Amino acid sequence: MTHPRTTPPAPVIPGWRVILSDRGRLWASRVVPFTDSQFDLGAERTVDADTLDDLRAEVDRQETTADRAAAQAAGQVPRQATGQATSQTTGGVTP
Repeated sequence: MTHPRTTPPAPVIPGWRVILSDRGRLWASRVVPFTDSQFDLGAERTVDADTLDDLRAEVDRQETTADRAAAQAAGQVPRQATGQATSQTTGGVTP
C-alpha cells in the first residue's frame, strides 16, 4: 500500500520532477539543468510552492527567465511577459 503523501501529485509538469515533501510542500526540479548563462540571469532549477497551480506559475517564471537569458546570449531582444517582442525603435512599445 502506498501512503498518499509519498505519491507526487498528478498531473506532473513536463520537463520537471514534482516532489511532495513530508510536510506537504510541493517542489519541482528541472530534469535538464539550465545553462550557466540562464542560471546567472536568475533561472532556478528547483522551486517550491504551496499549491500545484502556484508551482506551475513558478516553473513558468523560471522558463521565461531562461528564455530571456538565451535570447540575450544570442543577441536577440527578449520577450515580454505577454510573449511579444519589444521594439527597440518604438521605445519598448510594440505598435
